[in-house]
Amino acid sequence: MSSRVRLLLTAVLAVAVASTAACSTGGSATAQSTVAGTAGSKPNLVLVLTDDLSMNLLPYLPHVQEMAKTGTSFSNYTVTDSLCCPSRSSLFTGMLPHDTGVFTNSGADGGYGAFHGKGDDKSTYATSLQQAGYRTAMMGKYLNGYNPKSDGVPPGWNEWDVAGNGYPEFNYDLNENGTVKHYGKTPSDYLVDVMAGKAAQFVTSSASAHTPFAIELATFAPHAPYTPAPRDAGAFPGLTAPRGPAFDTLPSSPPPWLASRTPLTDKEKAAINKAFRKRAQAVQSVDKMIGTVESALDQAGVRGATDIVFTSDNGYHMGEYRLTPGKQTAYDTDVHVPLVVTGPGVKAGATVASPVENIDLRPTFEALAGAATPAAVDGESLVPLLNGTTPPAWRTVGLVEHHGPDFDPADPDKPGKNSGNPTTYEAIRSTTYTYVEYADGTKEYYDRSTDPQELHNTVAQLPPDTAKKLHETLQAMTSCHGAAACRH
Repeated sequence: MSSRVRLLLTAVLAVAVASTAACSTGGSATAQSTVAGTAGSKPNLVLVLTDDLSMNLLPYLPHVQEMAKTGTSFSNYTVTDSLCCPSRSSLFTGMLPHDTGVFTNSGADGGYGAFHGKGDDKSTYATSLQQAGYRTAMMGKYLNGYNPKSDGVPPGWNEWDVAGNGYPEFNYDLNENGTVKHYGKTPSDYLVDVMAGKAAQFVTSSASAHTPFAIELATFAPHAPYTPAPRDAGAFPGLTAPRGPAFDTLPSSPPPWLASRTPLTDKEKAAINKAFRKRAQAVQSVDKMIGTVESALDQAGVRGATDIVFTSDNGYHMGEYRLTPGKQTAYDTDVHVPLVVTGPGVKAGATVASPVENIDLRPTFEALAGAATPAAVDGESLVPLLNGTTPPAWRTVGLVEHHGPDFDPADPDKPGKNSGNPTTYEAIRSTTYTYVEYADGTKEYYDRSTDPQELHNTVAQLPPDTAKKLHETLQAMTSCHGAAACRH
């Protein structure tokens, strides 16, 4: 079928995006690997899925930066919603929110309850890989609403070490293969470090059994309350949040939910600086975890047969558009996140500009494992792109589907004061533009080729034919089912 892969985005990518150099494919080529999925060539897979990690945190992840030098980055990777549960549901199933039925973090259309209740957990990349002979492990954060004390181990997982409320990183319960263990306040209880240790053990045992394996390391970091490991609590003294052109600035013709936002106060700016510094501190443990896993792969002698994927469930704004820290918007701060892959046969330092989404990870993993992808899956395998080939029928836009506003007091992602709480919308994002339609009839269009900060809403100036085509494309995407139909 094709080569093995790597998916890891890096701080190098952040610089590339900032300089607009990330819109081309380049980098030196390495020899292609053996055909994925054939006997004896199934790669091991390690997925590192962070929570709320935005592009501007990549400079604080040296292991990811190093991986970018030997891997392939995707400069137009979009999540199906800038919200934990819908995004993770798309990643597991390879399906858009209108096909998973998961649009929020709780209630009838969201959270673990909706995901499990609609049977989404019965067909995921984990069930496919397990059927293909892989040992599978899930560690860290699963889906909002999952209770480690009362909810069991979903189908497809051989190893299950999952927390409920792990956001504080301490004082949490971990469901360890059906047995609940409580972790306390000592430094050794820090959740990301616990995950790292368990992942290293899983690598060692799987390699000893000569069995291909797949691990998802889903951290709560750097989600609020942005808790760093004790050893990192003093890192980056004096660090302040980035202040680009969008900081404390409203776009022209803003949507109603944003239009009344007043300039940031000095107190809000100080809080943003503190939060950004803590987020940079928090990702140090994630970076160390990657190093721990890499060392375990080296010691087991399987590093050269392992693909590592680094990404995030969504981005995060911090002062852009006058918003205090949060997510859920259709702006790039929230829906455009890192995706980097490293492993045998991947071009070193290459950047792929084609639009890709989190729905593409499931079919990618299945292609590498030699497993079949169900017809209901909306995403497509990234393996050709990782091999330097763009399929002639590849999509031109990614879809974002969001239900709002969010007023659920139990939701850890409930927007805080002035952090932005948009109404229901759908959006499409190409390599050069973002187009949004809200349920109240409001529309936005940003030409990111000339306005990368998304500050000039020019929807009113679009030629009628262009506006009509954008609307029709968005309508087709929000009702599509299956990879071919969702390719626009």
